[in-house]
Amino acid sequence: MTYADLQAALHLFSLHEGDLLTIRRIKERHRCLVKQHHPDHGAADPEMIRQINAAHRLLMEYLQTYRFSFTEDEFYRQNPEEHLRRQFSWDPVWSGRLEEK
Repeated sequence: MTYADLQAALHLFSLHEGDLLTIRRIKERHRCLVKQHHPDHGAADPEMIRQINAAHRLLMEYLQTYRFSFTEDEFYRQNPEEHLRRQFSWDPVWSGRLEEK
């Protein structure tokens, strides 16, 4: 796989390199495209179905071999609400310690 192959697969799925994607999102997009181009729905283009399936395989292969980081910085980047909770834990409103008078 080359970077150009990865970009072409993303383009076919109408996704962008800057998008934060999940496996679920890619599978949903694949299902939608296959349904859209399926011969039963009037769009008899078997070559397009082959291209969609090839792009899906490529994206899934990329995700299966992606290296994940479990550092604290990465955790807070992936979970912005927890980052805010940590950042403002001293604040009574954010920490849930707001006392009624």
